[in-house]
Amino acid sequence: YKKIKQPIKLTLMSKRIFVLLHFFAVTVTAQQLQPGFNKEEYKELMYVSARTTVNENYYKQLPAPAHFKMIYQSNPMGLDNLWDLWKDENNHAVISIRGTTQNGLSWLENFYSAMVPANGELKVADDYTFKYQLATNPRATVHVGWLLGLAFLSRDMLPKIDSLYKTGVKDFYVIGHSQGGALAYLLTAHLYHLQKQNLLPQDVKWKTYCSAAPKPGNLYFAYDYEALTQNGWAYNVVNSADWVPETPFSIQTLSDFNTTNPFVNAKSVIKKMGFPKNVVMKIVYNKMDRKTRKAMKYYCKNLGTRIGKMLTKNLPGFEPPPYAENMNYVRTGNYITLLADEAYYQLFPDSKENAFAHHLHKPYLYLLNQLK
Repeated sequence: YKKIKQPIKLTLMSKRIFVLLHFFAVTVTAQQLQPGFNKEEYKELMYVSARTTVNENYYKQLPAPAHFKMIYQSNPMGLDNLWDLWKDENNHAVISIRGTTQNGLSWLENFYSAMVPANGELKVADDYTFKYQLATNPRATVHVGWLLGLAFLSRDMLPKIDSLYKTGVKDFYVIGHSQGGALAYLLTAHLYHLQKQNLLPQDVKWKTYCSAAPKPGNLYFAYDYEALTQNGWAYNVVNSADWVPETPFSIQTLSDFNTTNPFVNAKSVIKKMGFPKNVVMKIVYNKMDRKTRKAMKYYCKNLGTRIGKMLTKNLPGFEPPPYAENMNYVRTGNYITLLADEAYYQLFPDSKENAFAHHLHKPYLYLLNQLK
């Protein structure tokens, strides 16, 4: 009896240990950040995002987040930028970035839409130069106004991320709506490249939900961003009735193409055409080339140089950077399209008086609930 009793006890104990270990492993796995678009995840983050507006009359119309609690909210900084930090019971954190406000500086940030290289330095203040890398391709360019917003925000964010990491938090969501979504694009690229430079821990995971975000940069930035975040780690959710994701203005010139392409070398092909085709085609080609370049330079001057000078009056020490000869803004990353239908327009009709009828959290959440 004694000989067989002990093995039976050990077997039962082993089973219990196995069950506990299995439960622990499943629980830990379930708590880790997972790739892929998750409807309920985005909805919860939208409830967080609404509260980042710091407008109680606005966010009280929506439910409070079920799982996340705010642990930090910044003061307004830079061009009226603001962000908060949230945390849930499973050691997930949320970096939530505020969108455009009624402050004129916040709107100047959007209109300051000349492009600059996605790798370089930005003199923000007398005591602060923002060194950044948002892409590896030297032809990648981004929106200078949102880069300036990122410069202010990241200086406040990085110490908070480091402090949370020291407590064991390694999973971070990034959420931003509208201008906040544009900043979320650039922040995400910045964080990934800081990891590549060993300036942030390698075991931190980022999952980004840009929401109602405009286009953040040119095609070469988009290629780099999509390579960094592919396999389900970043999304931009858009309402098909919303005009903001269609912005900024985009102009494509011949210099925006890859080096190997038939358009740049079209002149040599045109020369080989017989008369009068070669004359006609040369006139058409030159006219198209001149007009797109002229339009691009016009936008760079008015949405870059002029606004940059205005900002120097509000940001002591800020030095407007040299602008890239580029305005080729493109859609970037994985898109989740919330398709506005007839039922939607009954609730949220087009409006000449309210430009943001389709842009706010409420219409986005309505369409999200219809998403299957």
